[in-house]
Amino acid sequence: MTRSPLRVEHASDWTVVTLDRPEVRNAIDQATVDALHTVCADLEHEPRTLIVTGSGGIFASGADIAELRVRRAADARRAINQAVFMRVRALPMPVIAALDGYALGGGAELAYAADIRIATPSVKIGNPETGLGIMAAAGATWRLPAIVGEARAAEMLLTGRILDADEALSWGLVSALHPADELLAAAHALADRIARNDPLATRYTKQVLQTEPLDQPALVNELQAELFESPEKIRRMTAFLERRAR
Repeated sequence: MTRSPLRVEHASDWTVVTLDRPEVRNAIDQATVDALHTVCADLEHEPRTLIVTGSGGIFASGADIAELRVRRAADARRAINQAVFMRVRALPMPVIAALDGYALGGGAELAYAADIRIATPSVKIGNPETGLGIMAAAGATWRLPAIVGEARAAEMLLTGRILDADEALSWGLVSALHPADELLAAAHALADRIARNDPLATRYTKQVLQTEPLDQPALVNELQAELFESPEKIRRMTAFLERRAR
């Protein structure tokens, strides 16, 4: 029986996905992509915060080179990794990437698809694809500039520069560093903070964050109009005013 490339744990407010191919440093192969599509289908049906991490002190060393080597033009046009990372990015609720060790190539691009990235001091993140005769084609060329700015993204993608933890933090590629034995707890703490907020307001905020800036004002107005009419808004604001009046 073939072992799953992912370990998946569900709770009412969150799902944890652990990349689990330690024999190849959690390289992302077709089976991993298929399993991620299954997770996305579940979270699209029942929205929950997603935490993505890796086993064995490594997030993901990249796409599976053995598979990439035999792929041809038709495979590139199928956008195998790009499509699943776009699906991860578009999930209704936030995605948290908890990074340890290598997050390279396709592993880095999966991390870029998350809304929040935290890491350990041993993280190494970047895109060495041009050194292997290909491009970073699963989201790095448009997500990385939005995260770290065009100049820094260009340097990373054109030189293959790998950032260490301090560089990733100072560049804004990750938002916090935690010891390895506290990383998953920190991710859960973020998920718990998200869960305390109104789920619909959270979903709408994520939707706006993923919208082009020029289109945001009109969308914000429409979504805020819906929230202004929601019973949950009345309940939460009433509870706030009652606490303040005590």
